[in-house]
Amino acid sequence: MKTKIFTILLLVMSIQLAAQSELEEIKKPLMDYIEGTANGEPERLKRAFHPDFNLYHIKNDSIAVWSGKDYVGNIKPGRKSNRIGKIVSIDYEGNAATAKIEIDMPNSKRLYTDYLLLLKERGEWIIIHKSFSYKSY
Repeated sequence: MKTKIFTILLLVMSIQLAAQSELEEIKKPLMDYIEGTANGEPERLKRAFHPDFNLYHIKNDSIAVWSGKDYVGNIKPGRKSNRIGKIVSIDYEGNAATAKIEIDMPNSKRLYTDYLLLLKERGEWIIIHKSFSYKSY
């Protein structure tokens, strides 16, 4: 009986450790995005985002598409911005994940909410899609 309980506890702990490890791997591109935009590090953004990603938002009550290449191109090396980002949530199953990020931009008095889709390709998580909204404060 004690052996069964020990085996079950060991299995549960192994599953928890694997899930925690996967969450840490998912956080890597998210932090590359958050810190790369805040600190003027376009190379981190290139690492975080798939080369063909786009950003989607609503403009004048219609869907607007922003090229990911243009977005990354707007980040000037070494130019810091007053952006405060945080990971709100992560959900994943297998090789697919979603993340919710909040970006506070005090200079423009806006709080952005980003919804990101990620896929795990060749063992690495990468952001493939971003949609966002913001509210003024």
